[in-house]
Amino acid sequence: MNFQLTEMQQQIAQMIRDFGKAHLQQQAILEWDEAQAFPVDIFKEMGALGLMGVLVPEEYNGAGQSYLEYVTAISEVAKHCGAIGLSMAAHNSLCTGHILQFGNESQKRKYLPKLATAEFIGAWGLTEPNTGSDAMNMKCVAKKEGDHWVINGTKCWITHGKSGDVAVVIARTGDVRDSHGMSAFIVERGTPGFTAGKKENKLGMRASETAEMIFDHCIVPAENMLGQEGDGFIQAMKVLDGGRISIAALSLGIAKGAYEAALKYAKEREQFDQPIANFQGISFKLADMYTQIEAAELLTMQAADMKNRGVKMTKEAAMAKYYASEVAVRVANEAVQIFGGYGYTKDFPVEKYYRDAKLCTIGEGTSEIQKIVIAREALK
Repeated sequence: MNFQLTEMQQQIAQMIRDFGKAHLQQQAILEWDEAQAFPVDIFKEMGALGLMGVLVPEEYNGAGQSYLEYVTAISEVAKHCGAIGLSMAAHNSLCTGHILQFGNESQKRKYLPKLATAEFIGAWGLTEPNTGSDAMNMKCVAKKEGDHWVINGTKCWITHGKSGDVAVVIARTGDVRDSHGMSAFIVERGTPGFTAGKKENKLGMRASETAEMIFDHCIVPAENMLGQEGDGFIQAMKVLDGGRISIAALSLGIAKGAYEAALKYAKEREQFDQPIANFQGISFKLADMYTQIEAAELLTMQAADMKNRGVKMTKEAAMAKYYASEVAVRVANEAVQIFGGYGYTKDFPVEKYYRDAKLCTIGEGTSEIQKIVIAREALK
């Protein structure tokens, strides 16, 4: 792609390419995918490289980079494996990002160094079985009892819901459908009453663990509340603005990986005594894929730049996430088509890009929700 990377972004991209060659070989990725194995050791290695605390300041053992470097890092990882990119994104932007943005100094010093180095794997709990996009209808409840809170309820579709060492959990502390009726809590694994439920058997992103988190009279110290009582929903919406840039970057990486595989194959595969790239039907597909990826990258970098500058970017983040995720699906679909029958087998990587891409149009707000956000902002 022609988007001009800074010197730091180029260094990060090269570091991840080297890491990918050493640790993210196609055979290993396929084995994790088939077994739905969450490769914790890989994330420990990534933590040592600063990839699990990209946005965390150096004083908390993070890499201290900006959202532009963060987008580069996620998209480069996702070119190798969407599932690894997804887990990296959820850890960085949701759990770690929430504590970084809204934690007090004591909470930051306690949790960020361990999250930034992947000593702790992070999870983030908003979604419930009956409240997907309808988050204000939350049923998971936290009640104050003396110097602690008692949480009861279930969270579902949680990345690292089983393996996460620490979770940021949004629970209802007030009235239903009151935007100030929810609060955010830090809950450590091992806290009595906090257990993992069902692990989902998924179409794609299979090496990124997705599971329920169950709270049964789970007692959490009052000092583990993030911000003030009633701030949880407002905090979550702000965290999701940044999270949507993550999913845009993830989508971008999957699309680039699928495109590069298809481009290489089209140059090598011969039919009728010439490479199939010479045929207009194939070359036009490649032209559309390339153009859409460029547009998705510009939208994503625009949102990341605005986030860096502290400018409100709710609309831009939603546009980047919406467009880039839909592009990932289209590009992966066309990549399978270019590979033909081979694209439908696990001998080639494009079938996995195809399966992984679809999640990007669903997670952290569906495409339909993004359009609601964009329309609401545009109509103001």
